[in-house]
Amino acid sequence: MKNFKQLNIIVGWLTFLVAAVTYLLTIEPTASFWDCGEFITTSYKLEVGHPPGAPFFMIMGRFFNLFASNPSHVAIMVNAMSALASAFTILFLFWTITHLAKKLIKADGEYTLGQTVAILGAGVVGALAYTFSDTFWFSAVEGEVYASSSLFTALVFWAILKWENEADEPRANRWIILIAYLMGLSIGVHLLNLLAIPAIVFVYYFRKYKVTRNGILISLAVSLLILGVVMYGIIPGVITIATWFELLFVNGIGLPFNTGVIIYALALIGALVFGIIYTIRKKLILWNTVLISVVVILIGYSSFAMIVIRSAANPPMDQNSPDNVFALLGYLNREQYGDRPLVYGQYYNTPLDKYVDDKPYYIQKNGKYVVADMRQKPVFDSNLCTIFPRMYSRESEHIEAYKQWANIKGRRVSITDEDGQAKTIELPTFGENLTFFFRYQIAHMYFRYFMWNFSGRQSDIQSNGEITNGNWITGINFLDSIRLGDQSTLPQEFKNNKARNKYYMLPFILGIIGIVFMYNRGIEGKKDLWTVFLLFLMTGLAIVVYLNQSPLQPRERDYAYAGSFYAFAIWIGIGVLGLYEALKKYLPDTTSAGVAGGLSLLLVPVIMGAQNWDDHDRSNRYTCRDFGANYLNTCAPNAVIFTNGDNDTFPLWYNQEVEGVRKDVRVCNLSYFQTDWYVDQMKSKAYESAPLPISFNHDQYVQGKRDVVYLMEDPRLKGSVELKQALDFVKDENPRTKLEQADNAAYIPSKKLFMVVDKAAVIRNKVVEPEDYDKIVDTLKIDLSSKHYITKDELMVLDMIANNNWERPIYFAITVGRDKYMNLQDYFQLEGLAYRLVPIKTTETEGGINVGKVNERLMYANVMDKFKWGNMNDPKVYIDENNARMMMNIRNTFNRLAETLVADGQNEKAAQVLDRGIELIPHKIVPYNYFSMMMAETYFKAGKPEKGKEIINTIMTDYKEQLDYFFKMSKPMRASVDEEIQRILYFMREMGNVCNRGDQPELGKEVASSFTSYLDRYSSLK
Repeated sequence: MKNFKQLNIIVGWLTFLVAAVTYLLTIEPTASFWDCGEFITTSYKLEVGHPPGAPFFMIMGRFFNLFASNPSHVAIMVNAMSALASAFTILFLFWTITHLAKKLIKADGEYTLGQTVAILGAGVVGALAYTFSDTFWFSAVEGEVYASSSLFTALVFWAILKWENEADEPRANRWIILIAYLMGLSIGVHLLNLLAIPAIVFVYYFRKYKVTRNGILISLAVSLLILGVVMYGIIPGVITIATWFELLFVNGIGLPFNTGVIIYALALIGALVFGIIYTIRKKLILWNTVLISVVVILIGYSSFAMIVIRSAANPPMDQNSPDNVFALLGYLNREQYGDRPLVYGQYYNTPLDKYVDDKPYYIQKNGKYVVADMRQKPVFDSNLCTIFPRMYSRESEHIEAYKQWANIKGRRVSITDEDGQAKTIELPTFGENLTFFFRYQIAHMYFRYFMWNFSGRQSDIQSNGEITNGNWITGINFLDSIRLGDQSTLPQEFKNNKARNKYYMLPFILGIIGIVFMYNRGIEGKKDLWTVFLLFLMTGLAIVVYLNQSPLQPRERDYAYAGSFYAFAIWIGIGVLGLYEALKKYLPDTTSAGVAGGLSLLLVPVIMGAQNWDDHDRSNRYTCRDFGANYLNTCAPNAVIFTNGDNDTFPLWYNQEVEGVRKDVRVCNLSYFQTDWYVDQMKSKAYESAPLPISFNHDQYVQGKRDVVYLMEDPRLKGSVELKQALDFVKDENPRTKLEQADNAAYIPSKKLFMVVDKAAVIRNKVVEPEDYDKIVDTLKIDLSSKHYITKDELMVLDMIANNNWERPIYFAITVGRDKYMNLQDYFQLEGLAYRLVPIKTTETEGGINVGKVNERLMYANVMDKFKWGNMNDPKVYIDENNARMMMNIRNTFNRLAETLVADGQNEKAAQVLDRGIELIPHKIVPYNYFSMMMAETYFKAGKPEKGKEIINTIMTDYKEQLDYFFKMSKPMRASVDEEIQRILYFMREMGNVCNRGDQPELGKEVASSFTSYLDRYSSLK
């Protein structure tokens, strides 16, 4: 057809429209959990987010949020940017597929109608399959970098195909320059785009040179060299050389700060300009292209100048404070996250020989750069290290997981310990090392995600290898039953998970057809197959090798492999051509094209879209925003709230920085509080929040100083030590206050501290309710007997408590781990989603653990009237596992309040609280779990036995269904869920106790009877 080009453009834009409408209809209207709140915040006020930064994403996000009518619409504009970036990715994917399809369809002159339909159908099916794929859709509807990063990958791959069309024309290299510029820009979004370089190099090679085995090997080496030069040369190298110049001109010559950077920048620009002029004069076309490519990469990379500029302005969010070239280098290298071995290194139990100095940590002081600390690098016994180390983490929970994944038996090795004593350790074998690599890193952390997208997904419950959570499925019962147990007896709770998506392996099969079809289309087909395969490999398995992930990841990581799934979507599109060519043997040309395209469209993208819509539609979900606001609104005016993780910090930052919620509250992240730059920021005023009461000066907590403070028991001291005296002892620089045996580290000479309570200040600042004045203790006792040392963040918390004198309310978010309480929980008061530190000692326990008291008045007003809940009880709103996990905490919060009200004899009020909790978090949205039994018990105590019975019966029904499912499994499969079976049986027994404590003997007998019956069945199967 003569108008093929026009049709290609029109159909491509129609595909874009389908994707754009889909994503815009399903975007989250505000911030999402994890990094989204931070990215939206940094875009809105151009602040500095976590390393290595995303400055170009910030610039694009700032442009989009300029169109927000008010601050509450900023998030949806950034989310819309991701949606549109994703839709443009689909557009370029469509054109990529049709470009490759045209080469695979051999036409004499113009394409026939059938060929045109087949080519366009391939583009539509492949592009829409990726549109509705699980991983890509997830990133398309939130304000994260992965949608924009995918667009850059799609753009550069499409651009090299455009170059391929024009390779013999005089100005064809402009496409190479464009690709280099786009890659430079993409560095300011995410580095994933760089992994397209090998595929791009091979397109160039196949177009310009005759294919030979040596040529392929040389091209592969060149592509990896270019990738290495950009990733390890240009990105950190340009800044590393700048640090050399800066040291020379500032420390060596004595010039002002940044002089060396300026001179270096001018020298670099001059050298590049000279090189370009020289190559033009000498007509060195290849080197001219290389130099111009380097220049445009640097121009794109220059977006990182904004990180330094904004950091120098000291915004409220200024992570790592990269306001000079040394801090910027550490920021780009993500030094705060540590390192992992890749090519050669230790096993998890390889003996540690020593620590050696690695990189200096420079600070600006007295007009010079001074080494404040030397980063330490561990050196392990080289005789007991391995090539390609996969099991390296020394964290105890990781070691246990290694043993399970690799079924480690080990090999016995004799070593000499630090005391010179001989001992034997069980070192993993190299075969077990590879077993972990294949079973966990490839099968679990890549292939499972791959099949999520092209076969089906079991649920959105994060999986650590359990047979019940987060596996891939086919939707074909007999196939799934082989791997996951009899699907005909699947518990209703499992069936009801919205993320249970079944594609019946159709996308996967169509992609395999595309691969086979490409392979069978002669040398040109094999060339394109190799190119797409390189993209698939580098954005998939190569990332697996590079990330070298340890087990028990905090979240699913499928978003990292979206580029690999993009490549497979190309094959899905090509699969339509495979069907078309097969049908041509039996049907007319046009009919076979129509049938192949139409059938593929219905069986792949349509099924994927229908299955995935309900668990990717985030419209009308405001949980992240409202939960963050609830944390802030828990706090009294001018409070400090300690948080610890992403999901109890970023939503709070978003609320304050973007929507202006409770700017008087200071959010203090304990993970960051271990760094000097964050302590500096906490000592500065932010909006309506005064500096935190920290008495240490910068030199006393700079990196390398008091990172760890040891706890000792000085026998000369009798009794506890007053907190301020202990802190003064830590501050003292006298060598006698340091531990010689620990490199003169600071220490506290007692593990038991106390602080005298200024009761007048407590009453004056309304720290406690008037009716509790008589409960105020004389001294606040801090027992650190279970610790051997405290870290810098804990030291700063103690300093704040000592110097605050109850002036500013201090809170710990309910999500902060108990290990960060420093045994202060005896003095906690629950007021909503945070515990307030009060000078009242309580002995209330939950599961034998002290949980502090509950302020009934404040907490009732908060959870019943003040807080907003983000539409979490709307059955049309998708609640994923992350939201559900947080909602379980909220459910427990309602029960804590109800328990307190029952204890005070306010039964009706307690029942109202429980009713509200169930109304907000019904079983149909978040299934009841073990802790929901406590709600039933509280109902019993409040005189509402029918409501308690309903909860017990609902839980029992779910447990019975799950046990029936497990008991029908084969013995090896049942062994994999044995811990889950035992857990459920334990909970069933506990439910009987709950019923008996709640004076429900008949219900207790029913539960006990069921427990005995299932326990007998379990015993008979052992």
